[in-house]
Amino acid sequence: MTSKAEIDRTTADAEEVNNGPLTGVRILDLTSVVLGPIATQILGDYGAEIIKIENLDGDLMRSNGVSLHPGMSSIFLAVNRNKRSLAINLKTAEGVEVVKRLIPTVDIFIHNMRVGAIERLGLGYEAVSKISPDLVYCAAPGFGQSGPDRDKPAFDDIIQAACGIASLNSVGRERPDYAPTLVADKTAGMAVVNAVLAALFHKTRTGRGQYVEVPMFETMVAFTLAEHLGGLTFDPAPARAGYARLLSGGRRPAPTADGYIAILPYTGDHWAAFFKISGRPDLAEKFSVDDRQARNKLITEMYSALTEITRKRTTAEWVEICAELDIPVTPLYGIDDLIDHPHLKAVELFSSADHPTEGPIRFVQPPTRFSATPARVRFHAPVLGQHSEEVLREAGYSEQEIVMLRERRIVGGAVPRLE
Repeated sequence: MTSKAEIDRTTADAEEVNNGPLTGVRILDLTSVVLGPIATQILGDYGAEIIKIENLDGDLMRSNGVSLHPGMSSIFLAVNRNKRSLAINLKTAEGVEVVKRLIPTVDIFIHNMRVGAIERLGLGYEAVSKISPDLVYCAAPGFGQSGPDRDKPAFDDIIQAACGIASLNSVGRERPDYAPTLVADKTAGMAVVNAVLAALFHKTRTGRGQYVEVPMFETMVAFTLAEHLGGLTFDPAPARAGYARLLSGGRRPAPTADGYIAILPYTGDHWAAFFKISGRPDLAEKFSVDDRQARNKLITEMYSALTEITRKRTTAEWVEICAELDIPVTPLYGIDDLIDHPHLKAVELFSSADHPTEGPIRFVQPPTRFSATPARVRFHAPVLGQHSEEVLREAGYSEQEIVMLRERRIVGGAVPRLE
């Protein structure tokens, strides 16, 4: 079996090419859908080597979104780059054994299964830590394991409803609704990145691994209540939960003569300048713009006045005016418009490349910049099981053993269509 030290030496030889800050870190990724894959993709963008374990049918997200070919959807492509795919039947003892043979070769083990399910596979923390005591083991379940909901399934909709986001989306509407983005999955995914990096730093300093739990529900409650804990901050509570400025509905996109604009006079000077250039200096006095507390109490009325004023000029005119006054402003962009956003074009956030199986694709570059160890897209999302044989060889399997595992459907994956 190939040792971690041997793999590290191979990685070091390629360091000049793969020089992200996590170069040399090797991760076994048993995550699926969005929460886990977006976390491991970020770690991969930072240079870590990611071995993505998939069942023989592949990650569910291979089928969600827009597809040119089965199993390679737009969402899968967006959150699974910089990974190698190993397709294994974990319902078999032989499939689990493959994972166990890989464990000593990695630094980090990440999964977002229900904890009971992965323990039944024999891949819970206690079992895995016996194989590799210095491993960083990260579980990202739906709910914390010390509570009564620990075994419940969780998806983005469920967590949005449970953590208060769907309820907040009922303010000013006839009924509650989900945010039209996978906010719980993606936010919890970034929390996984933070937690794993902290544990990896601890391991670097002490040589010791540990168990890390990032529960989706608790993560999103903390995220939501950062501004909305409100009166419940104090005991006894002088007011209900909620950030009144947001819940009052004061701020919203403002109509212009030809569309909408997001405009945010934030200081008293901003408001005074805005009312003056709009020909309504009297409103600055009426709303006591120099007194922040008085201004906050009248915020709904102030924004009602603002939206009447913004109707009188075009979006482009307001952008120019606000730029002169240093008032935060932007036109509203639809998601189809973002690829042509002048700032995003200037910083080259979007790139195009030929995917080995999907042909020309557009993708978003890692937005985080490192001056000395740049994050980068080294290769695009893999075909299911594209690297099965390669990873098995690294784990010490012979060619005969690999053929046997394929024939018995322990390991699978299609051979990629290289066009």
